Amino acid sequence: MSFNPTDKAFWRQDALEREFQRIFDICHGCRRCFNLCPSFDSLFKTIDAKGDEVEHLTPDDSRQVVDLCYECKLCYNHCPYTPPHRWDVDFPRLMLRAKIVNAQRQGIPLRERLLGNTDLLGKVGGAMAPLSNWANQHPLLREALESTLGIHRDRNLSEFHRQTFQQWYTRRASRSEPLSTDSNGKVALFYTCSVNYNNPEIGQATVQVLEKNRIEVIVPKQKCCGMPYLDAGDLESALQNVDVNLKHLNEVIDRDYDIVIPGPTCSLMLKHEYPTLANNQRAQRVSEHSFDICEYLMKLHAEGKLDTNFIHGAGRIAYHIPCHLRAQNIGYKSRDLLQLLPNTRVQLIEQCSAHDGTWGAKQEYYQLSLKWAGKLFTQVNEAEPDVVASDCPLASLQIAKGTNRTPLHPVQIVARAYGFENGNGEP
Repeated sequence: MSFNPTDKAFWRQDALEREFQRIFDICHGCRRCFNLCPSFDSLFKTIDAKGDEVEHLTPDDSRQVVDLCYECKLCYNHCPYTPPHRWDVDFPRLMLRAKIVNAQRQGIPLRERLLGNTDLLGKVGGAMAPLSNWANQHPLLREALESTLGIHRDRNLSEFHRQTFQQWYTRRASRSEPLSTDSNGKVALFYTCSVNYNNPEIGQATVQVLEKNRIEVIVPKQKCCGMPYLDAGDLESALQNVDVNLKHLNEVIDRDYDIVIPGPTCSLMLKHEYPTLANNQRAQRVSEHSFDICEYLMKLHAEGKLDTNFIHGAGRIAYHIPCHLRAQNIGYKSRDLLQLLPNTRVQLIEQCSAHDGTWGAKQEYYQLSLKWAGKLFTQVNEAEPDVVASDCPLASLQIAKGTNRTPLHPVQIVARAYGFENGNGEP
């Protein structure tokens, strides 16, 4: 069945189990995704261990497959049976449906509720910075965090900033001169939670690069895209955020603004998940007007509007393309953008980081996430790059953990190529 929470059958456990059997049987006969993630690894090994028969799988076996799925979405593009094929296979949405149904039946654990509420975590962490950052690196406090919330003590965590990106933008906008009438376009920046609370320098570089290209930038009211709530199976909270965002984003679309997003998970949500979750014209409009930041810049380039008077090159770049960008089927826009820089060579790395939301931070999955990211670590190290790049902040955490190299977002590299060095809005 299609992903439709308004259908009573969506919530029935017997209907869910029948859909497991149907999809798993198709996957068993195909096995094209055998090496994509631990979810498929578990599925196929369990089927093999139970006499090569899908009907021998138990509800606990299915739950194990669900728990090991971190919604990278790669299997959807690999699968030859996705809609509109008559077999209608959408493995990621089946996993998401199962998480939602399980959450309704069993409740949402405290850890999942906290990790899903990124705005709360960001506000508390930012208010307590730099103390919160010190606490996140203190061995005894990390042991306590592991024992209470199940966050692995060795997982490197994002830093918090006392000044959020939104606060930086508001103060800067109050001092800025308006763009001249020869602007190249207008964008509303959906800045993402990670940029707002943990990586404001990415948002600053995004504004710098857009304004360098004579693009008017505004920041509309917004909430978390809702993906962290979905990871926890909390459909109600996710839909509340979706509704708020659709309201404010449609208001700026009415004023001829496009929506630009510097985070692949959030751009995937706005483009691909909002039309399914909300199933209305407002969601479709947001989808049609939303662009990943590098996708938008390459659109400018195709129109002959991108300023290519770069001052600096970047040398050898090992560029990791995140799974949630690959899932959007927009090509390699970040790589193509970086290749425009002088004296720059880009090596594309198409390996999953296996961090994916909060999955790789959890005590029970941390070591497994490092194992599945092993190919990524190897390719980054073998490239011997001057710079490592990734559009995804969580993939960057994983890369830093596995290689001791701190990646930059591609838009930060472009900002530096233009001569913006300090990330504070000034050249």
